[in-house]
Amino acid sequence: MARRKKGNPVHGWLILDKALGVTSTQALGAAKRVFEAQKAGHAGTLDPLATGILPIAFGEATKTVSFAMDGEKAYRFTVRWGMETATDDAEGEVVNRADKRPARADIESLLHEFTGEISQRPPSFSAIKVDGNRAYDLAREGEVVELAPRIVVIEELRLIETPDPHTAVFEAECGKGTYVRALARDMGRRLGCFGHVTKLRRTRVGPFCEDDAVTLDELREAADPANGGDIGQFLMPVEAALTDLQELQVSQQDATNLAMGRAILIRGRDAPVASGPVFATFKGRLVALGEIEKGALHPTRVFNLAG
Repeated sequence: MARRKKGNPVHGWLILDKALGVTSTQALGAAKRVFEAQKAGHAGTLDPLATGILPIAFGEATKTVSFAMDGEKAYRFTVRWGMETATDDAEGEVVNRADKRPARADIESLLHEFTGEISQRPPSFSAIKVDGNRAYDLAREGEVVELAPRIVVIEELRLIETPDPHTAVFEAECGKGTYVRALARDMGRRLGCFGHVTKLRRTRVGPFCEDDAVTLDELREAADPANGGDIGQFLMPVEAALTDLQELQVSQQDATNLAMGRAILIRGRDAPVASGPVFATFKGRLVALGEIEKGALHPTRVFNLAG
C-alpha cells in the first residue's frame, strides 16, 4: 500500500513578498507550513538581503515553475559608490575603494552600455554550481572562484534618483540569469568609482507583480481562525504562470486522452495553425501542457486537478 503524503493537496501559486534577512528556502518553508501543503517550490531565488516577489508553487503548480522562472524580471536597487565588495552587496568584505563619485550625467551616459544583450560575469558568491558545488560555498571556504561570463538580456535600465553623491537608485527589467549585483559591480568599475548593491527589491517575476503579493505576516494573520482562516484567497490558479502560452480548449474525450499521455488531433475552425507550446483546458480546468506538431497536440505535462 502506498504511503499517504503528509499535508494537504494544495494547488496554485502564492506570490510572496519576501522579507529582508530571510532566505528563499526559509520563506518557502514558512509558507508551506501555513498552508500545510504536501508539495511546494519557488520560482527564482532571492538573496537574504533582497526583498520582494518570490512566487511559490504548490502541488500541481510546481509543474509550471520553469515558465515563471523563464519570464522577465524587474528590480529596484540602490548602489553605493566608492566601494566594491567580495559579494557585490553590503554583506561582503570591501576589496576595492575609490574617492571618486560619479555625476548624474556620467551615470546616465553609461546606461546604454548595460542595455540589450551584454556579457556578464556572475558574482563569485552565487548559487551557480562549479564541479557539483555551489560557487558561494567555495568562495566562503576561501577558494578563488572565477565564473565564466555569459550573455544576459537587460531590456531596460533606468536611473531613478541620486539621493546623495554616494548613492544611486535604479530600476531594471531583465531576462533569466541576470545578476543585479554584477550589474552594480560592472557599472562601478566602468565609472572608475567601484560600487555595490545596498538595497534590492524584485518587483516582478514573469506575470507576477507587487499587486499580487502578500507578506508572511499577512498570510499568518489571515490563517488565524479568529480572522476566518481564509488563506485560499491568496492562491492564484496553476495556469497563472502560463500567460505567454496559447490556451487550447478541448473536449472531454480529448481531455481524457491527454491525461493518459496520449496525443490528440487538433480539430475545428478555431484550431491553431502554429506549432509550439500550448496549454489545454476542459471547461476551465487545466488538463495538460504540450507541443503542437503536424496538427496534433503531444502532452509533455499532465495535471491532476479536481474539478
